[in-house]
Amino acid sequence: MSLSPERKILTSTHWGIYELHIENSALVAVKPWAEDPEPSPIGQSLPGAIDGPVRIARPLIRKGWLDKTSREATPRGRDAFIEVSWDEALGIVAAELDRVRQQYGNQAIYAGSYGWASAGRFHHAQSQIHRFLNLIGGYTSSENTYSSAAGEVVLPYIIGNQYGLVSHYTTWEQIASHGELVLAFGGLPGRNSQIQGGGVGRHLHNASLQRAVEQGVRFINLSPCRDDMPENIPSEWLPLRPTTDSALLLALCYELIQQQRYDKAFIERFTVGFEQISAYLRGDNDGIVKDAAWAAAICQIPEAKIRELADLIASHRTMVMVNWAIQRAEFGEQPYWAAVTLAALSGDIGLPGGGFGFGYACLNGVGQNELGYRWPSLPQGKNPVAESIPVARLADMLLAPGDEYDFNGMTRRYPDIRLVYWAGGNPFHHHQDLNRLVKAWQQPETIIVQEPFWNATARHGDIILPVTTSFERNDIALVNRDNTIVAMKKALPAFREARDDYHIFQSIAQQLGIEENFTLGRTAEEWVEDLYEQSRKRNPLLPPFDQFWQEEVVTFAQPASHYNLLEDFRADPARCPLMTASGRIELYSQPVADYGYTECPGHAVWREPEEWLGAPLARTYPIHLLSPQPADKLHSQYDHGKVSQSAKIHGRNRLLMHPLDAQHRGIVAGDVVRIFNSRGQCLAGVKLSDAMMPGVAQLPTGAWFDPLYQDGECLDKQGNPNVLTQDKGSSRLSQGPSCNSLLVEIERYISRLPEITAFTPPQILRRCQNVKE
Repeated sequence: MSLSPERKILTSTHWGIYELHIENSALVAVKPWAEDPEPSPIGQSLPGAIDGPVRIARPLIRKGWLDKTSREATPRGRDAFIEVSWDEALGIVAAELDRVRQQYGNQAIYAGSYGWASAGRFHHAQSQIHRFLNLIGGYTSSENTYSSAAGEVVLPYIIGNQYGLVSHYTTWEQIASHGELVLAFGGLPGRNSQIQGGGVGRHLHNASLQRAVEQGVRFINLSPCRDDMPENIPSEWLPLRPTTDSALLLALCYELIQQQRYDKAFIERFTVGFEQISAYLRGDNDGIVKDAAWAAAICQIPEAKIRELADLIASHRTMVMVNWAIQRAEFGEQPYWAAVTLAALSGDIGLPGGGFGFGYACLNGVGQNELGYRWPSLPQGKNPVAESIPVARLADMLLAPGDEYDFNGMTRRYPDIRLVYWAGGNPFHHHQDLNRLVKAWQQPETIIVQEPFWNATARHGDIILPVTTSFERNDIALVNRDNTIVAMKKALPAFREARDDYHIFQSIAQQLGIEENFTLGRTAEEWVEDLYEQSRKRNPLLPPFDQFWQEEVVTFAQPASHYNLLEDFRADPARCPLMTASGRIELYSQPVADYGYTECPGHAVWREPEEWLGAPLARTYPIHLLSPQPADKLHSQYDHGKVSQSAKIHGRNRLLMHPLDAQHRGIVAGDVVRIFNSRGQCLAGVKLSDAMMPGVAQLPTGAWFDPLYQDGECLDKQGNPNVLTQDKGSSRLSQGPSCNSLLVEIERYISRLPEITAFTPPQILRRCQNVKE
């Protein structure tokens, strides 16, 4: 597996398969895989970014931590770093882990390590760190995801599992062949369908939509943004006020019931709770009838159009699609519950091409054929520590150890975290209210970060261990929604002193006396081959490993595309009951009602968020800011790459703004603006577009946090929307993120533009000379 001076090699990323062109041990060009019909441009960011100036070259320790100076004098994120040898760094890490677990117990170690990291199956950072920590007594972990936490918690109460959210989707083939109407709440944005966890072989989302259109399926885009539907897909755009989806869904339910056009037989046989939701819709308890006129005032969709939608649902095989972004809001559980309720009233659940689903277009593979089995992964073992937190409650935990909080019917206490160990991912991208997170990040005694690049997480660490990228090691890409397996051969030498995560944890394990348990006597290459051989047991038609490694990509036949969500339940509910309290679809859940959460009373409801365009706060902050996934990168990965950089305006993240909103503020295209609210402020470059409702703006996530501290305030210079988002659980049921419940004001920035420093490494000192490198 040695490197040659000039070669071409295929590899896999979360956004596609690419042919890497290597010359003199450097990546000089990237070419998309020939069999990918619509390759993502993100791969073009790789040349020049893998070995650029923001790459971490060797182990470092924060000066204030090493010198034991006060945290107030040298807070994390603003301190210099001191170079150390690998032996010293690993010795300190092992000693710190041992100290914390001996003094405070393993629950004082937090290793959420949430993030996408590498597409490779073996060198998957979260798997590596969790396997290692489980072997030394465990750690406090995190539950659910930033992507879809509210849905992950509420759907098991409604349908018994997370089907239609993370797996078992009604396929696009069935929608095209049998469906007639798609209601796309939040649209079907192509920018999200570029990616897939574990890798993408062929980008099929756009072709799937096109085939559905050719077969006569009608698409309606219910979103604040017209461009949440691909331009080449004919659709009707109904501009919908952000975070009002549940109101519209409930009004559609009311109209179907009121007109006696719902499927009574389906409701009686397959659901429970019709009486409770009907009483709510009639206003029996609150005196408010949830009809089309009521919803029109909330959603800003005309009353007549809402009634027309109800007629369409009643007369067409309908798929109700709700994307993940909609539940990332205050009361985010409610639109999902309301969507299932509407689909049940239509009677289309379990029928070919009808029903409901959550997250279509959020990943490339959603709605594509699933393999029917899961590929093997690195075994992580069992975590001896029972402590865990909802993933989006990270700052709460660090700021308030010992405090009680409600979650999913339980009352818990936040653990007292003394050490954070992060490998893979970037919490300064995923988390909300970054100014609050910066304060929370000062609380632990030690923060260890394994990372290739100087992103904000590395800058806010104490002990920094440089790791290889996926192009500098051997691995294998296996995806459960794709019929390709890719040999991710080592294409480049390790950058400077970078080591892979496995090597790092093996070295620490050796010092702690568990090396054999961690490695099982295998090298990394032997683990990769073993994972492939395990894959052959699931699919015996795969070739032997040596042949696969030589061919680099193996494709195989996928199952026939015929699956419809809950089709077995519909065919025989007695033989295939749901795993709910009743065994049926729960339009009303007694277990949820018994929790006593006013925001989740046991059925779908409309609750007015604190931040939306109909709130009193909108008089002060009149723009609803949405923070979608970026089109030019995956989350924050390769923000320093040329694809992401070329999309910026004056080096800042691009804000999409309606021309009328800009005109009222004296703003023109290309201006740099300050976006602000009571939580924070950031700069962004303006692009004008009428592809959204007035009063709504878009600032994609992913810009590396670039704070400027001045006069006790922080200004993010690059345009990271999470300096503005609220760090508040969507409800006590799920405690999911509520980033899309966000009001701001925008003004033209007239001061001198501050320099972007996110891509300039922090001050690095040599221990002996004590001078800047």
